[in-house]
Amino acid sequence: MPQPMEAATLTGAQARVLDALRTAIISGDHQPGTPLSEVSLAEQHGVSRTPVREALKQLQIEGLIEVRPRVGTFVRSPSRREVIELFELKEVLEGMGARLLAARGRVPPLDELEENIERSRLAVAADDHDGYADLVHAFHSTIIDGADNTQLKNHYRTLMNQLAYHRLVARSLNRPGRLGASLSEHEKVLQHIREKDGYGAEFAMRDHVRSSERETLSS
Repeated sequence: MPQPMEAATLTGAQARVLDALRTAIISGDHQPGTPLSEVSLAEQHGVSRTPVREALKQLQIEGLIEVRPRVGTFVRSPSRREVIELFELKEVLEGMGARLLAARGRVPPLDELEENIERSRLAVAADDHDGYADLVHAFHSTIIDGADNTQLKNHYRTLMNQLAYHRLVARSLNRPGRLGASLSEHEKVLQHIREKDGYGAEFAMRDHVRSSERETLSS
């Protein structure tokens, strides 16, 4: 799995452009199929074309954009097969993260997850899809960070970039009943983590990811 460039290997301008473009693609500000012009991007970010060109090279490595010879550069949409394969990896990595976090006992990430669940209940009650989508991203990220495994975190970050997951989950949460079902699944994961039931947490998380995959592919 290709790894993102380390910040130390980038100039300030390259890192800034790369982060901005990656965020815009993952969040959906740049939708699949959107053309990306070096000239326009350079003007937008107030840099020369060189930092833009280097940023686009890295985004191509990460699978977020595609270069069509003699046509141009575009935001890439993963194929259905790629989405399925990436979700299979997501299931394994997040299941592992939940198991490792459960084994650590009462650590600060557990407090963050409990607060996340409380805020998620309010978002679901208010039918706040956008707010809940942000909380979903935070819930999963907190579990990965809380696992305290650097290699897991690095691979997970690359995977989530390739999936442009925030965009996918926002779409799947619009399906009827999905907000409440997702919250219930998160509550089960947290319950097992609280009980230090590592394998229960892993299985609950893997079930949750499979449910999310089904909803994403159906939306």
